[in-house]
Amino acid sequence: MIEVVAELSRGPVFLAGEALECVVTVTNPLPPTATSASSEALAWASAQIHCQFHASESRVALPPPDSNQPEVQPESQTVFLPHRGVLVGLYIGLLIARSAVRNHQLLQRGERGQCILSTPPKILFCDLRLEPGESKSYSYSEVLPIEGPPSFRGQSVKYVYKLTIGCQRVNSPITLLRVPLRVLVLTGLQDLRFPQDEAVAPSSPFLEEDEGGKKDSWLTELAGEHLMAATSCRSLHLYNISDGRGKVGTFGIFKSVYRLGEDVVGTLDLGEGTVACLQFSVSLQTEERVQPEYQRRRGAGGAPSVSHVTHARHQESCLHTTRTSFSLPIPLSSTPGFYTAVVSLKWRLHFEFVTSREPGLVLLPPMEQSEPATWTGPEQVPVDTFSWDLPIKVLPTSPTLASYAAPGPSTSTITI
Repeated sequence: MIEVVAELSRGPVFLAGEALECVVTVTNPLPPTATSASSEALAWASAQIHCQFHASESRVALPPPDSNQPEVQPESQTVFLPHRGVLVGLYIGLLIARSAVRNHQLLQRGERGQCILSTPPKILFCDLRLEPGESKSYSYSEVLPIEGPPSFRGQSVKYVYKLTIGCQRVNSPITLLRVPLRVLVLTGLQDLRFPQDEAVAPSSPFLEEDEGGKKDSWLTELAGEHLMAATSCRSLHLYNISDGRGKVGTFGIFKSVYRLGEDVVGTLDLGEGTVACLQFSVSLQTEERVQPEYQRRRGAGGAPSVSHVTHARHQESCLHTTRTSFSLPIPLSSTPGFYTAVVSLKWRLHFEFVTSREPGLVLLPPMEQSEPATWTGPEQVPVDTFSWDLPIKVLPTSPTLASYAAPGPSTSTITI
């Protein structure tokens, strides 16, 4: 029996373009007092990052799969390897080099959906033998592809990232350990280039060069600066709200670009309105829309191609209210706006107003009374309702902040 533990060094949330680092520890859990015959051997182990795509059959009409693509290997397949020695390493090397597609599918056995993005598999070790109580650790590092979609679980589609570690004991089936990831995507980073002057700058010959680390650090810093610049600009935007009979009020908001974790703050001025507003509600929503070429026709039994999810809501009775405000938090666990060839996700503020049909509606008792009297409000008030949508833009936040606020499993274990 061998225990394999995969631990993500910095939590399960990453920004596309960052380097994922994982420590894989292989242990023989038997006590050291066990006999030498209790030693365990692993033929090989490899690691790979992939993104699985799931589509709702009732909402999305995908083209038929390419018949030229080889089929996924069955779950029960067993690959028999030579026992120990150099032949194991040579065999694994040939297995990896024979076909990138086959290795990609090898690590995706048992997964549902389509794999739309993957990194080349990397061999962690070959021909490993552990004595009772012995443990060895191996480091895996890979840059998350910047051109991929973000992690998203919607009504129509899902994009799910995982780190898959494949292990095989001698003459035994392959065992897979899958570590879930969350990937945030900042649009526009793929157009940036590593500064040439920094790449060719003189460096100390006594220090090890890490060009990949430089690029990753530079890209992360630039992403942080871009997010700060895009979301820190404040300028008051005013919108007149009216229905067919007149002005209801004025809505004010200081910015239209936010990061995950921020609060959307707005004000509503009803003092200058000519139509009495009895109640209003505002919802922070996402709009998931399937692209026209992938929409399933409603006549064929398909579900609507547009779905809305409410993340926060504020409701208030506002008769005789001159000015009010609201604050809606953007959850750190939600997905920033994005678009792919299949689906797009946008954010908006959805307002619903309830107004009176009677002009000059008064629901307060008269202030001046010559004699004591009993006053009651009207039992019924004829009303109208209407809605209004204001688009906003939501960007990612720091992966470290997202990891702390919405912690997920960063360690996965499997026993072979």
